[in-house]
Amino acid sequence: MNDKKCVEFLQWALPYMRMRWPGFRKVRRQVCRRIAGRLEELNLTGLSDYKTYLADHPEEWEKLDSFCHISISRFYRDKSTFHFLQDTVLKRLAKESKTDRLRCWCCGCAAGEEPYTLSLLWYQVLNQYFPATALEIIATDSMDYMLNRALKGRYAKSSLKELPEELLQAGFTCQNKEYILKSQYRDSVRFIKQDVRKSMPGGPFHLILCRYLVFTYFDEKLQAELLEKILSRLVPGGALVLGKIDRLPYKTEKLEPWSEKDRIYRKVY
Repeated sequence: MNDKKCVEFLQWALPYMRMRWPGFRKVRRQVCRRIAGRLEELNLTGLSDYKTYLADHPEEWEKLDSFCHISISRFYRDKSTFHFLQDTVLKRLAKESKTDRLRCWCCGCAAGEEPYTLSLLWYQVLNQYFPATALEIIATDSMDYMLNRALKGRYAKSSLKELPEELLQAGFTCQNKEYILKSQYRDSVRFIKQDVRKSMPGGPFHLILCRYLVFTYFDEKLQAELLEKILSRLVPGGALVLGKIDRLPYKTEKLEPWSEKDRIYRKVY
């Protein structure tokens, strides 16, 4: 299967799954490899045959949808985002919180790198300033194998290359070239299998991270629908964090920029 044919197929198929081609442009080869493997499994000679197969077997669309799940994650991804969360957002949320805990939701958590980064930041750096405040993190993903990896809390060094050395030393033990997250940093994170298109955890949340998923891969109409649901789970004054390449599907008076550079927004009401 050559690249041109796969691109044409994705441009045809993605809208049926409420996804958008621009989000897949740079990661298409990963998706195309999965599709090529599926063609071999089904003993199909090409993508035109696969289109026919999809028409004859509607349940195959769910399989194709799973091929379009992209999980690219690492600890401390986008350093400036986590610097701003540490120096500004989390401190402000803790000061303004009317409860003894901050609730956070990481949407599309992959193998746990993002929620565990938050846990490390809070309990290694910030908790000393707010000892009476706990950080409770709900992390969701739709893929079982990713959640299983997250629960184990074991990572290759390459996943940790952006993590500050002091957090690496404090948070992990090294065993057979694997880095194992200490249990005290895993305890604040609860993993749930959910496809954000179908269900979301109940709020309210003080902080929601929705990076490189909804506003990257889904079509604008679906983005708008999900944004409303996400905002309904965010407390007034709470923070919504997008990926650096992400854009909101529409302007809303409910949000004001907190850090435009880092795509961090504060809920006004």
